[in-house]
Amino acid sequence: MEFNDFHKWIHKELGINLLAYKPEQLNRRINSLMGRIGVKTLEEYTVLIKKDEMQRQKFLDFITINVTEFFRNPELYGDLEDILKRELLIKGNQLKIWSAACSIGCEPYTLGIILNKLNKTRKHNIIATDIDNTILTRAKSGEYGKLEMKNVSADNLAEYFTEKDGKFYINSNIKSMVTFKKHDLILGSYEKDFDLILCRNVVIYFNNDIKNEIYKKFSESLKKGGLLFVGATESIYNYKEYGFEKASTFIYRKL
Repeated sequence: MEFNDFHKWIHKELGINLLAYKPEQLNRRINSLMGRIGVKTLEEYTVLIKKDEMQRQKFLDFITINVTEFFRNPELYGDLEDILKRELLIKGNQLKIWSAACSIGCEPYTLGIILNKLNKTRKHNIIATDIDNTILTRAKSGEYGKLEMKNVSADNLAEYFTEKDGKFYINSNIKSMVTFKKHDLILGSYEKDFDLILCRNVVIYFNNDIKNEIYKKFSESLKKGGLLFVGATESIYNYKEYGFEKASTFIYRKL
């Protein structure tokens, strides 16, 4: 079996469009995962994924890049906070926000913390989506280990988390700000009228055609003046083609 055949099989069996990913990176990752579990051929791996639910989930977790932490790139979140105060929050409206490909929830909860610190009385609507149901279940639980907490300040730790038996639990007032849903960035439809979309450290893994389509849809989903916040390795060089201007190095404003 060739990788192209394997990609098509995964799309048919699991509904994941691997053809959207950069093939060299993707195939290296698949080879690496196969090596870790002692599988030598793609044929053998398809049989394993089909019959073994645990290995199937391990494959999904590995492919959908669930690496995350609170306040990832803290200086960029500082830029976002400044722009929120200056542009979106002065209107006094409830913001509609989308955290796309949210993984285990660190990103939407980080945003909830920032918004709560800026105004403790105003509630905002944060929708957080991911393609992986298992990951979404963990996100909803709000339970984290030390690895995800390394950028959380002592003040934020004390105010927004409860520690128990080496685990950290996000407080209910932040949890209540976030609604988790399953969504496929490639195949799913996009809601409209967002004030802010966060999609960080995900699009970089897609090929250019898929990447362009996603940025176009993000633009269509934002209100005029709405913001798109991307990851620290995801500068959009052709941002004007999507109707954006730069608000900061990794934040784009819809014109």
